[in-house]
Parts: sequence; C-alpha cells; structure tokens
Amino acid sequence: MLLIIPAMEIKNGRCVQMVRGVEGFAYSDDPVEMAKLWRKENAKSLHITDVDGALQGRLVNFPVIEEMVTAVDIPFELGGGLRTLDDVRRAFDIGVYRVVISTMFIDDPDEAGRVIEEFGPSKVVVGIDAMDGIVATHGWVESSGLTAMTVALNAKSMGFTRIHYTDIRLDGTLRGVNTKVLRELANKSGLRITASGGIGGLDDLFEIQDLEESGVDSVVIGRALCENKFSCQQIWRMCEAGGYPYTARI
Repeated sequence: MLLIIPAMEIKNGRCVQMVRGVEGFAYSDDPVEMAKLWRKENAKSLHITDVDGALQGRLVNFPVIEEMVTAVDIPFELGGGLRTLDDVRRAFDIGVYRVVISTMFIDDPDEAGRVIEEFGPSKVVVGIDAMDGIVATHGWVESSGLTAMTVALNAKSMGFTRIHYTDIRLDGTLRGVNTKVLRELANKSGLRITASGGIGGLDDLFEIQDLEESGVDSVVIGRALCENKFSCQQIWRMCEAGGYPYTARI
C-alpha cells in the first residue's frame, strides 16, 4: 500500500498551498498546530517545504520548522533551501529524519556527494521538480536544461536510491497524475520514487498504486488532503484493518 505523506509548505511562517510554484491559498497561520493535526489524523510522516528557503537559497523558516519537529513524534522530511552540507547538518541536528536536496544536486554535485557520503541514501533524497520533463531549480524559477531522466540516472550513479518527483505543471491543481512519466522514471532508473503533484482524489491514488511494483511506493499530498477530497485517516484505518503493509521506506 502506498505511504501517504501530508505536505506542509511554509512561507512567511504560515502554511500555504503553492500552485505551480505560486502561492494560491493560506491554510493556517500556525504550522505547529497543523503538524499536530496531521498526527491526530494518524499520519505516518510529514513532508515540509521551506518555500522562502527554496527561493532565497538558505533555510528561512528554520525556527518554526524546529518547533514542528519537536511537537510531534513522527518522521519529518524537509526540502527547500538546503544548499550546503552545513544546512543539511542543521536539519538533522533538530531532529529532521530525511532531507530532499534539489538545486544543490544540480549546481554543486560535489557538495551533494559529500552529503550522501556523510548521511547515506536512506537519509538524503534527490528532489526532481520538472516542467514538461525539464528540471527546474532555485525554487522553480530557473531551468537546469536537464531532463528528469538524466537527473535521476545521475543520482543513481552517485549512490542515491530514492527520488522525490514533482510535476510542476500539475502541482496544486488537483488535475490528476502523469503515471506515464512516473512509470518510465521508475523502470529506467531503478530508483524508489515518491510522487507529488496533481493528486486530487482516491482514483489518483489507485493509479499510482498500480506503479508500486515498479518502485513508486509513496506520495506527498497537500491540497487534496487540506480540502478533504478524501479522508487520510479513513485510508490509513482501512490499511490497518486489512493488514496492508506500508511498503515505502520512511
């Protein structure tokens, strides 16, 4: 069964919903309480993006993220603004379980190599954020000129075992997922994949579930959960009652 990870995008200290990289909605002024809410909803893990950090190239919302990590007892995955080994160390020092590096991997692969050498592939994931197949960087405002497949294969060659793939054109739109791209990435790279972008309801989850054997084993969902397109708690309870395993490696 897919691991469903609620997404929390932090901008100016608030929980927001980004749509194709542009702020669309503000869901809460208190990210710490939102984190507690997802924990009460039986979330197994949370994904945090420091939106300001991604744009500015440094951890901006660090204090509130530290409060969130301290407030609940489930693993946190953090992305946005992690451009150096020291940034990654800071994240792990406050209790973040896993980090997602994106721009660093493209702009400074040597630094990315030092990060994975120190912390290992279970703790460090390469984020691939793509618009029409081309990877974007620096908070999605610049194009790397590299295809998603190229970046995935480069990540594999450096020892990474998982990528976090976001379809920018679908992100925050609830329009469904591009399973063709996910299947191709999984089959050709051999990497485990966490998918993000476009998930609007249960049917989309079933589509991704069909890719589990290929390596797509988890999803990060923001807007669909916040707007109650389906009950994440109900899904998790169904899994537990049916004995379905959580196959994704948190």
